[in-house]
Amino acid sequence: MALRQSVADMACTLLSIVRTRLELFALEASDQKAHLIAALGMAFGALLFLTLAVLVFSIAVALYFWPTDARYMALGILALVYLVLGVGLLWGVRRKLLFEPMPFAATIDELRRDLALVERLREHPTADEPVRPQRDYP
Repeated sequence: MALRQSVADMACTLLSIVRTRLELFALEASDQKAHLIAALGMAFGALLFLTLAVLVFSIAVALYFWPTDARYMALGILALVYLVLGVGLLWGVRRKLLFEPMPFAATIDELRRDLALVERLREHPTADEPVRPQRDYP
């Protein structure tokens, strides 16, 4: 076996091992992402109780303006502000969770390209095999 073939085989094996390890790391990172989502769920529960506090505040504002003619305007403005804030935050969280790429996907693709290059190098003729000259004329 030629030296070039041996080096190419070793490089191919090494890149395959590195790719496998990085894929495992990416899967573990995805698992950590699931744990993060669980933590976000708990944070959502905390935000629910903070929302209840905002609701009590809104009721207090409503009771303050109730004897005046501006009571419905005050309630409408509060409801609109809360709606806009809630929809904006919900849209931002949804976009962040749905459209994030898999961790290290670019690294794994790059290692696949490197592995393909090394495999192509292994398929080329070695120094022991005769090389046929390329002719430029017909």
